[in-house]
Amino acid sequence: MLNNIGLPGLLLIAIVVLVLFGRGKISNLMGEVGKGITAFKKGVNDGQKELEDEKADSAKDVTPAETEKDKV
Repeated sequence: MLNNIGLPGLLLIAIVVLVLFGRGKISNLMGEVGKGITAFKKGVNDGQKELEDEKADSAKDVTPAETEKDKV
């Protein structure tokens, strides 16, 4: 059903939405969508950074420890 819409159909839908809601309401809605996307991306990046920090903190120290023989 949606495969047959094409460019003229999309333009008609956009015009109807613009007439029904008005330019101001649509721009406010798109601004809120943009803020939501930005907040989501920031949350994902913060989560990834937190996981990387936890991995770095829990990493084992594999350097050999100094013994009494090594100090002489």
